[in-house]
Amino acid sequence: MVTGRIVERMNATFTQRDGRPAVRLERTLPYTAERVWRALTVPDESARWFPSTLTIEPRVGGTVTFAGDPNTPDSAGTVLAFTPLQLVAFSWGSNVLRFDLTAINSSECVLTLVDTLTAENEAARNAAGWDVCLAQLDVHLAGHESDGPHGASASSWQERYEHYVELGLPSGAMIPGTS
Repeated sequence: MVTGRIVERMNATFTQRDGRPAVRLERTLPYTAERVWRALTVPDESARWFPSTLTIEPRVGGTVTFAGDPNTPDSAGTVLAFTPLQLVAFSWGSNVLRFDLTAINSSECVLTLVDTLTAENEAARNAAGWDVCLAQLDVHLAGHESDGPHGASASSWQERYEHYVELGLPSGAMIPGTS
């Protein structure tokens, strides 16, 4: 398994967004905002790190489709915010995902991911999942082969989940792909 800077950075926080529970993850990445933006918005690239292949219609009100996640059926959501190279937000089921990019300089940026949850008990589960995804994003951006968060190259979701439960993030939500 290829490891990167993000793999060991289990530092999601539990917060509120628009009166709903949310998890927030922030990563400083040694890549340009343009490079990270492509990984966020180009389907062939999102398939390397996101749980599904994303196809985003690049406008507010546009459709975003999610395909190929082995644990959930294909689905669609709505683009809620879209500012190229800075912000994309969309609904995914009853959750809202928001990705903010802030360029630090010509070769680094900060990626902030906020997952606004349906219920508090999703916090540890989703924080662990996004940690795995962001680790795979780092692997992909570093130019290494990444088969996504469900693949053999992905780090342990269970270890991250246990970490967040120990930190006190609300837990107990159903885990997709389990009986």
